[in-house]
Amino acid sequence: MKSCVIENIPLIKNTDSGNFFLIAGPCVIESEDNIMEIAEKAVEITEKFKIPYIFKGSYRKANRSKSDSFTGIGDLKALKLLAKVRDRFSIPVITDIHSAQEAAMAAEYVDILQIPAFLCRQSDILEAAADTGKAVNIKKGQFLAPESMRFVAEKISETGNNNIMLTDRGTMFGYGDIVVDFRSIPVMQSTGYPVIMDITHSLQQPNQSSGVTGGKPELIETIAKAAIAVGADGIFMETHPEPSKAKSDGANMLKLEYLESLLEKLIRIRQVII
Repeated sequence: MKSCVIENIPLIKNTDSGNFFLIAGPCVIESEDNIMEIAEKAVEITEKFKIPYIFKGSYRKANRSKSDSFTGIGDLKALKLLAKVRDRFSIPVITDIHSAQEAAMAAEYVDILQIPAFLCRQSDILEAAADTGKAVNIKKGQFLAPESMRFVAEKISETGNNNIMLTDRGTMFGYGDIVVDFRSIPVMQSTGYPVIMDITHSLQQPNQSSGVTGGKPELIETIAKAAIAVGADGIFMETHPEPSKAKSDGANMLKLEYLESLLEKLIRIRQVII
């Protein structure tokens, strides 16, 4: 695991464990009870396994297929809940931003700003995120070659902010499917920044005729194992106590009760390859 970013994120624990780090949480902030349940369980498991952990939750979902899809509980309310997770469990938190104007607002409540894949080439958003001084996690566009992510990272580093992480979330395969090219991990690692595999979003099936994104959660373990075997520095996954009732991305989420057994298997793989 690269040390150039992870050690600079406030509150991060277990950075000397030799493990991959984990970014996990619900797709979107639904309620205080929901996120506290997820965070408490994830903290318990990651402390047991000495896995550095970052809680993830989108304060608002701006990219939705249908106009009546759930987008959030209110920006400030959700951001304040993210800060509450950080304070209660002493863990860093990450959220997406969708415009340059959102960067400063979100930075008041979170430790890491995430740039969604569809927006990874938007210079004004990248520069605004960098200017906050927060760590920035950039998801590789489903349409972008991994080699091109070095130019994306340069837009951040040229501001003087080198707290950068890069995340692969698969590549579009036709109109309604996504595939993972695991060559992307070492290619993006050549930038010198930590590289994360977004497991659950890589299993989406977008552009369904129903207007609701589908997924293949039964392959979560497969993609996760392969990512660790290839040498990913971190893994990203969305998890929920009841994915079928999640208000966003339920079709490709990991059920919370399966998190511990999955991480235990991934640690064994990590121990073999390091």
